[in-house]
Order: sequence, then C-alpha cells, then structure tokens
Amino acid sequence: MRQDRVHDVRLAGEADDHPTEALDKAADLVDDVLAEACAGRDAVVGVGFGIPAPITREGRIGSPALLPAWADLSPREELERRLGLPVRLENDANLGALGEHVWGAGRACSHLVYIKIATGIGAGIVLDGRLYRGAAGTAGELGHVTLDARGPVCRCGNRGCVELAAGGRALLESARLTRPEITDIAELVHHAHDGDPGCRRLLIDAGTQLGFALGGLVNLLNPHRIVLGGELSTAVDLLREPLQRGLADTAMAAAAGAVEVVPGQLGPRASALGGVALVLGADSIAIAS
Repeated sequence: MRQDRVHDVRLAGEADDHPTEALDKAADLVDDVLAEACAGRDAVVGVGFGIPAPITREGRIGSPALLPAWADLSPREELERRLGLPVRLENDANLGALGEHVWGAGRACSHLVYIKIATGIGAGIVLDGRLYRGAAGTAGELGHVTLDARGPVCRCGNRGCVELAAGGRALLESARLTRPEITDIAELVHHAHDGDPGCRRLLIDAGTQLGFALGGLVNLLNPHRIVLGGELSTAVDLLREPLQRGLADTAMAAAAGAVEVVPGQLGPRASALGGVALVLGADSIAIAS
C-alpha cells in the first residue's frame, strides 16, 4: 500500500462533539483504503486508533472535560464493533511520537519529545527508546501545563494553560478579531507567511509561550530531540526561533544545550504511521539508537 497517500474526511461539526459520526467515518475510511488496495478485512492484522485526548491504561478518556461527548464511550470497543477487527487505542500525540521515532525525525534517538501543535497541544514522549505513558497512561498533556495560575480558565478546568496561549483554538479566536474570514489553522499560517503582521505576531508569541513550557519539560526529562508536528508545524519557520529563546530562558543551560529542535519529517502521516507502528508492537520494545 502506498505510504504517500493520506485519506481524510472533514466532518460537518467538530469530531469532539460527534463521536458516533466520527467513528462511522473512520470505519468507512478503513473500507475505502482496503478497496483501493484490493484487500479485504481478513487481510488486516489490526487497526491503530488515535484520539486527541489523554487515554488511560483502561482505554477511557482521561480527562472527560476535554472530550465530554466521548467520556461515556469505550472508543476502542466502539470501533472494534464497527470493523470486526482488533483495535489498539492511543493518544494521537503518542502515535505521532511513535511514527517519527520509527520512521521520521526521531530515528536513532532514544530520548525525544514529539510536540503536536494543532487545535490543542499534546506531547508524545520516548525515553530509553520506549514510548512513555506514565502511571495512569496520560503522560504528555503539555497543553494543560499551567503558565499563569491567575490566567483564564481552560476547557480542562485549570487556569492559564499552554493551550490558551499557543493552541490553534486560541490563535484562531485572536486572529478573527482582525481577520474574521479566517476559517482554519492553514489560513492563519498562510496569512502569516504572506506578511500579515497580526498573524505573524500571534505565531511568534505562541512559539515563545510554548518554549517557556518546554523549558520545564527539558529540565525534567533532558531529551536529546524535540520534534515539532501537527497543523501548526507548517509555520515552523516562524515558531522555532522564539520557541528556542523561550526554552533557553526557562531551561538549565546544560539541558538546553543538549536538546535540538527539529521539524517532523512525516507531516500529517505521523500519527497514522504511529498507528501502524503501534499495531506492529513498536511501543513495547526499545528501539536502539
């Protein structure tokens, strides 16, 4: 099957609010890809399934406030019922980390952090060559690290989260104050690259705030590489320098000097290829550096 094709479907509403529609569409996409490959479901070893929310080791949504419509579901079981195939469920940033670690910018790197900068912000962490999930399975929720304890209330219930300063939702809301025609992150980045001063400032400031949060993460984990992915990674030329300055301002010199910040190599395929790696068991073995 070709690896340079990405099949996607845009839902009428946000998938966050319409789990049944999203699951139905996911099952349809599986059948579409199999038909293109002239294969049946009996040829499938398994299905990797990513969700933009913390996932507990029991396969539930780890913070119901982030995806309230999904909170009472068991997403893995729901997709398995639709497909009649074994499904492995994981946070989408963890899948991005796994994909980049196996096939992309994280190859030959045993200590890395993959940052998915999109509508929200998530991190997938690889330590000693293995995907790190934490005690409950919800490690990597960088978007909900507090930058300002007196800041505005986030959808997670905390105040002043990174997501409110650097996540796509917040950036689009701010951009529409002067450019109400902007509909998505791709348009925001396009205007920034075209020289719109407001859009450029939003992305530069977002990079700085994200760098502040990453400084703490670098102090704690001391990774060798930070890989930038997600929709906003298309603005890496604007984000990387302020991000590195913010990181240098908040990380210890030795840790900051040891880490390199690089763009992902897999683009929108990172989480999808991470799902393939997950089904093949790459999360359970240490990949040598």
